[in-house]
Amino acid sequence: MKMLTVFRLIAFFEGLSYILLLFVGVPLKYLNDDVTLVKTLGMPHGFLFMAYIAFVIVLCFDHPWFKKHFILISLASIIPFGTFIVEFKLRKLN
Repeated sequence: MKMLTVFRLIAFFEGLSYILLLFVGVPLKYLNDDVTLVKTLGMPHGFLFMAYIAFVIVLCFDHPWFKKHFILISLASIIPFGTFIVEFKLRKLN
């Protein structure tokens, strides 16, 4: 499997885990006083976030598009729906 394909998958799932954490886990934590979902979603999201950033750094050396847009691609990981935009742009490049 190509590195860009793996990165696109990681970007999609990182974005999905972030959205679920922000819009499902956190509201349930404060509305129901239940941290179970935040803890359950937090660990996979943290792993996917670190994988996303690691792939951005590695691909920056191998891929000119990543080098040109390094800051924006990196910031996309902390903006809700940002990684979906990056994944969409990469799909259009291939």
